[in-house]
Amino acid sequence: MMLEESCRRRSLIARTIGCLGVVSLGGCATGGNLPPLPTTSARNYRLGTGDQVRVVVFDQKQLSADYDVSAAGMIDVPLLGPVRAAGHTATGLGRAIAAGLVRRGILRRPEVAVDVRRYRPFSILGEVNKPGQYPFQPGMTVLTAVSIANGFTYRAVQSRVGVIRVRHGRSAEYRAPATALIAPGDVIQVFERHF
Repeated sequence: MMLEESCRRRSLIARTIGCLGVVSLGGCATGGNLPPLPTTSARNYRLGTGDQVRVVVFDQKQLSADYDVSAAGMIDVPLLGPVRAAGHTATGLGRAIAAGLVRRGILRRPEVAVDVRRYRPFSILGEVNKPGQYPFQPGMTVLTAVSIANGFTYRAVQSRVGVIRVRHGRSAEYRAPATALIAPGDVIQVFERHF
């Protein structure tokens, strides 16, 4: 009864903190009541703050460069000014830049390619030896992230973790097995075992 009440109180506090815009670490003790993590794909990756992209406008060297996505979700392209990058796929951002160049009369039929040079980092918290923020690489799993954070502590639940992911502009909590693929910007919570 005491454990159940403590669990409810922790969940309420975590959700309240989450509503205030701080990372929520809900899911009582081991995340058993969280929904499963949706699958992720590199093809439909949406850009966000902290990513760095390479924009190549063919035959236009002065327009081709690396850009960091700002806190406002924008990149500043010469002759175009600020262009919204957050929420676009790399292909979608290329189309948006091409459309802007045509709309402004700068180029008639621009060919624009965009690729992600550096992804925003992921964070890992809880029962790992070195919690913190680390660079993301495509194809990373939860287990890879734990390995980068110097492995599990002896108190860790090793079969599943909690993952906080921003989808469609909203933060949501999920549970995931150690084999699940993570995404840039994910916050991984490694739970503590209760002996």
